[in-house]
Amino acid sequence: MLRASVNLGNPVLAQGTPDAPAGITVDIARELAARLGLPVEFRCFDAARKSYRAMAGGDADICFLAVDPVREAEVAFTAPYVLIEGVYVVPEASPLTTVAEVDTAGVRIGVKEGSAYDLFLTRELAHAEVVRGAEGVDVFRERGLEAGAGIRQPVTAYAAAHDGVRLIGEAFMQIRQAVGTTRDRKPATVAHLRAFVEELKAGGFVADLLRRSGQSVTLAAPAG
Repeated sequence: MLRASVNLGNPVLAQGTPDAPAGITVDIARELAARLGLPVEFRCFDAARKSYRAMAGGDADICFLAVDPVREAEVAFTAPYVLIEGVYVVPEASPLTTVAEVDTAGVRIGVKEGSAYDLFLTRELAHAEVVRGAEGVDVFRERGLEAGAGIRQPVTAYAAAHDGVRLIGEAFMQIRQAVGTTRDRKPATVAHLRAFVEELKAGGFVADLLRRSGQSVTLAAPAG
């Protein structure tokens, strides 16, 4: 059995329900399992931190997470197969217009706890404060914060659907989504997984999966 840890909290990469997951991560797991001649079992979660814990705790064989130094302590990652961006949403009347201006004393930024952008901002911000919750935009709205952080696609949709807020178009980070497995695997196993992902990118498999799931093919990371 190939046990795949899937984060349903990232709508760019996974959709559906725990009983019927869909999206690019699900299809990649199915392709890997088919090549290994194994059935696949999906362990689905609503947040990256939970998906990571399943992987690090030995309850999954592969995961689909953003590469981050904190996670690399437990997880051996492939090169990224998808590149997405972290962006900010702010009140319409906010004086903040750039990423640099957001990192200012007195600015509170809502983030999804344990997400790639939570880890990044916690490490990189010099002045602004990170406020964690179930979803960055929800914390931003509910607590009246100065900014909310999240993945470009859902944050853009949120800004378009709500009056009184706007997007800061400049990205504050690039999120490198990759396949991972535990570091105690044999080197040959990790090398096989990395070669598998490179083959999927080079052959257009990743771009095709993005297209079929309604996402832009420009999100596909370059091969090599």
